Amino acid sequence: MGALGSLRITGAVDGTGAPVEVLAQGGRIVATGSGELPALPVPPVSPSARPVPVLTADGTIAVPGLIDLQVNGADGWDLTDAPERLWDVAAALGRFGVTAFAPTVITSAPAARAAALAVLRAGAPDGWRGAVPLGIHFEGPMIAPGRKGAHPQRWLAAPSADLVAGWSRADGVLMVTIAPELPGALAVIATLVARGVIVSVGHTQATAAQVAAAVAAGARLVTHLGNAMPPMTAREPGPVGAALGGDVLVAGVIADGVHHDPLSLRTAWRALGPGRFLTVTDTTAALGRPDGPARLGEQDVIVADGAVRLADGTLAGSAASLSQCLRTLRDQVGASLADAVASCTAVPARVLRDPSRGTLNPGARADVTLLDPQTLDPVATIVAGRVVYDARRGLCGSHEGHESFDSHDSHDSHDSHRQGGH
Repeated sequence: MGALGSLRITGAVDGTGAPVEVLAQGGRIVATGSGELPALPVPPVSPSARPVPVLTADGTIAVPGLIDLQVNGADGWDLTDAPERLWDVAAALGRFGVTAFAPTVITSAPAARAAALAVLRAGAPDGWRGAVPLGIHFEGPMIAPGRKGAHPQRWLAAPSADLVAGWSRADGVLMVTIAPELPGALAVIATLVARGVIVSVGHTQATAAQVAAAVAAGARLVTHLGNAMPPMTAREPGPVGAALGGDVLVAGVIADGVHHDPLSLRTAWRALGPGRFLTVTDTTAALGRPDGPARLGEQDVIVADGAVRLADGTLAGSAASLSQCLRTLRDQVGASLADAVASCTAVPARVLRDPSRGTLNPGARADVTLLDPQTLDPVATIVAGRVVYDARRGLCGSHEGHESFDSHDSHDSHDSHRQGGH
């Protein structure tokens, strides 16, 4: 998807502070190492070929491209309310260091789900660059009414074979969040898993035993741990205890500093370990926009002080970026940078069963995020060897055949049509 590029990244360090350089060709990493690039193998080029562009990344930390498996929208666009804006959201995410993501459609009219899949299948517009949508995440409608959170009651639906007819990984459905205690849910989970869909337990009132039954049917993930589910108690661990005390489930955690008390976040981090803690943002149209009114699906929300809420105060996603979550893990949990980064690179890659992502090893996709070492804010984002965002405009602009591309510039003309009245 999209153009494949060749690029040398020089002058960066890895999470430990050691020098690291990356050489990409045809959208793949062909060599990584320390020291000067001439020591690395350089692919042959024909006399007419342009030289491989060089991105001088001095003073940055190079990490695998960030992956966010729960994105409701960004930069004013909500994917449930306006699924036709998928590629605008994907372009905007490059500005936040994201190289791949799961576009998330919450409980809504069936037409919204169909439209999201149609836009994904149609592919990116000509000349587009940004984060790669990996497939649609249907968060609902098969969720518990008592744990619906910000999901609209009128579109909740019971699990059934008819409802999920045509839902498969091959057809663009990457993930489905479901409440496993609902009648018929276990059969639907098994069906979806057989079709390659990742099934996540969420928006649920399930007991630990019901979660175990979902795991036996093939569920492997928990959607935003501790939110829209019962708390863990001494005699009924519920979904939280099933995740923290078990050894199978990966738990998506919104590490935005709002959805979890620092002690809760630290508990989840210690219990899950770096292998099962999946950092997600659950970000919304509010990402990258100022405080004020916005949208989540068909509902109005208010963004204030980093939180997104319905009028009654119910949390309704976040306004956070993955870099903000990395800072939260560093500052509130004491996580090492390597472990924090793994929670939104290597861990989602394992959830996806995609060894080409989440690493800077030779053979992997040339998806790289360059971070500021103090703030952890993205400095540049590279997708398949092409720069889709460069905060330091001029770093590479003088190199033949290479351009610095800021995805924010790609759709400023749409400001007057963005959701939320910004």
